[in-house]
Amino acid sequence: MPHVSRSTAAESVSLDGLDVKYEALDGGYTVCFESHSADADLAEVFRGLPDDRCHFPRWGYVVSGKVGFRFPDREETYTAGDAYYVPPGHTPVHYAGAEIVEFSPTDLLGEAMGVVMRNVGVDA
Repeated sequence: MPHVSRSTAAESVSLDGLDVKYEALDGGYTVCFESHSADADLAEVFRGLPDDRCHFPRWGYVVSGKVGFRFPDREETYTAGDAYYVPPGHTPVHYAGAEIVEFSPTDLLGEAMGVVMRNVGVDA
């Protein structure tokens, strides 16, 4: 069975306050190993996606710290030890010190990453 870890993931993205190692897995999902070193409300970087929000679901696990997701009607926060499912229609909120592992549909993640990277001024 294929497997990947933070240290073996083939791809990476580093932005101010965020380090992501990721790899596409068989079956159409990508695993992302994220480290957050700064607090950040990421709503602005999702501008240009449907409803200016993340348009794909995420499944994840908080290794340490906490992570949040804002919806039009609520905010959900998950802390160390929590496994979570976040439906489409959210924007992430990062907290310094968080380490998370997330799984997302590869094709939809790729679409979103193109928009996000343009919004932060990086060629995707």
